[in-house]
Amino acid sequence: MSILQTQEERLSFLVEEFKEDSTSYKELETPADTAGRQQILRALMNVRMPRRMRPEVLQVQDEYLQERSRERGIVTLSEIPTIREEGSGHPYGDVISLWQGDITCLQADAIVNAANSQMLGCFIPMHHCIDNCIHTYAGIQLRQECARQMNVLRERYGRDYEQPTAVPMLTDGYNLPAKNVVHIVGPVVEAGLTPELEEDLAACYRNTLDLCRENGIRSVAFCSISTGVFRFPKDRACEIAVETVSRWLEKNPDTMERVIFNVHKEEDRKRYEKRLY
Repeated sequence: MSILQTQEERLSFLVEEFKEDSTSYKELETPADTAGRQQILRALMNVRMPRRMRPEVLQVQDEYLQERSRERGIVTLSEIPTIREEGSGHPYGDVISLWQGDITCLQADAIVNAANSQMLGCFIPMHHCIDNCIHTYAGIQLRQECARQMNVLRERYGRDYEQPTAVPMLTDGYNLPAKNVVHIVGPVVEAGLTPELEEDLAACYRNTLDLCRENGIRSVAFCSISTGVFRFPKDRACEIAVETVSRWLEKNPDTMERVIFNVHKEEDRKRYEKRLY
């Protein structure tokens, strides 16, 4: 444990350390209020390229982020009912859950991150996307691990390698309540939906579950892959997600203890309720 005992001390220390570590923001004025310093720290973490950080800074970052998780509220699987417990007659209702909440607060074996093909997270300061949120609350070690894995793949496939659609990458969860993160690139809808794009989205769910099975992961929470800036129509994405997971569970009985469909908005929850209840 570091000598910094309070969250305010840790936050102030981290802001100054990340400013000093940066190439462009050393002279950035530090806000006087806690919320302002939290935003600055997140922004500095978001834009930081993957590279080493002094161990004592990482230790304080880890203590700070783990306490932030406790402050924000860690959600355990026991707090999330299965859809059968909520009255669903779905054949896999004792495994599937529908949960509206912040996936970075969930304590599961794995959560799914909607990544981009560079697999390094979102570099836009304080962006609202799930990729940004997951990297923010995991800590800078997550981007470093993603970079290490991508470097290995580039040595094998060439310096211009990018992660293909529907090929999952497994990492540690670091300071997230979740033990692991599955990063996957969903299909991008540019000129209308096609059968190929639909199959790519289905493959995201199948391949993620296959990866979980291969690594002994028994609980996983899916975000709504590709329905944000990748523009996959939400109704069809929901239908594909439920159908694909259901078929996988049929073919792989007793493999998963819990598969969670995670949504943020009430309208998204209603989409899943129509297909699960």
